[in-house]
Amino acid sequence: MGIIGSILVLSFLVFFHELGHFLAAKFFGVKVEAFSIGFGKQRILKKVIGETEYSLRPIPLGGFVQLKGQSDIDPKMRNYDRDSLYGIAHWKRLVILAAGSFFNLLLAFLLYIAVAFIGQNELVPVIGKVEPNMPASEARLKEGDEILAINGDLIKTWGELSKAVEQSKGSLEIVFLRNNQEYITTIIPKIGQSKNIFGEVISRPLLGIVSSGEVRVVSYSLFESIPVAWDKTLEGGLLILQGVKKLLSGIVPVSEVGGVVSIVSITKKATELGIVTLFAFSALISINLGILNLLPIPALDGGHIIFTLYEMITKRIPSVNTFYRLTMAGWIVLFGLMGLGLYNDISRILNGAMPF
Repeated sequence: MGIIGSILVLSFLVFFHELGHFLAAKFFGVKVEAFSIGFGKQRILKKVIGETEYSLRPIPLGGFVQLKGQSDIDPKMRNYDRDSLYGIAHWKRLVILAAGSFFNLLLAFLLYIAVAFIGQNELVPVIGKVEPNMPASEARLKEGDEILAINGDLIKTWGELSKAVEQSKGSLEIVFLRNNQEYITTIIPKIGQSKNIFGEVISRPLLGIVSSGEVRVVSYSLFESIPVAWDKTLEGGLLILQGVKKLLSGIVPVSEVGGVVSIVSITKKATELGIVTLFAFSALISINLGILNLLPIPALDGGHIIFTLYEMITKRIPSVNTFYRLTMAGWIVLFGLMGLGLYNDISRILNGAMPF
């Protein structure tokens, strides 16, 4: 059931991406020739409504929207009718191309709102250790103290605490709880060395405290959930962009690249851990799908956006052969990345590093 659930989740994320393209195309009067859930030539179910064929196909890993005048399979096929993708204004085409990724980010935002409102297990800001000769010890913070607010902003998780300290530009007014009594102190963080999630040594403001490791279910009101979800969506997008940058620069080894097997495996575990964990992981995957589709690789939405911007700036249309060659090169890159991910997945399974 976990594997079936993970496949359904991935299919829904891709479906929602394609729904963005579909609705934007309809809004601008572009003919949608086909909207499919799943892949494959065979159609399990098919119904034509108006000018669009809606179908269910046997390979349940996403779906696609076929717009008039556009084909990723045959990039030489273009149509400039007024109801085709290339027959409308450039800015409208850009909106249609970006709509899929926008819908993925919107879905992630909504899922994060649900997660924040329902509540999930979080590391709470309770101090487990105070390091000597650091700002926290000088301010007389102690083990067991719980940080409640920093500079007037409520703090509910250790992550919020870390973010507030990292963004500090001077002294911090900290409200903390000790023996059911609230106290206020002022601390000036000290610049020190630590490691980021990529293992790099960086300089950042530090208080000199270590988490107690206490975990509680943390939830927010609906009103509070909106900025929390916004921050998590932005953080997820930046994390993915940083990951791509670190991969290209060699800081993250290519052996860390995962494929569809890894995604299905992790989604399966998230499904088994409950709806909140599944929502949170699905939101991150949705952000991943949205951001990566905007990369300037021909055959991806980002590649088509670059071609469209080129036409807008130069007032010229790339030659059919140039467009064809770049699109084929993009497919080679994509298939290469998919092959690398699959190879790494198989290696992990054989080495027992990824139970399935």
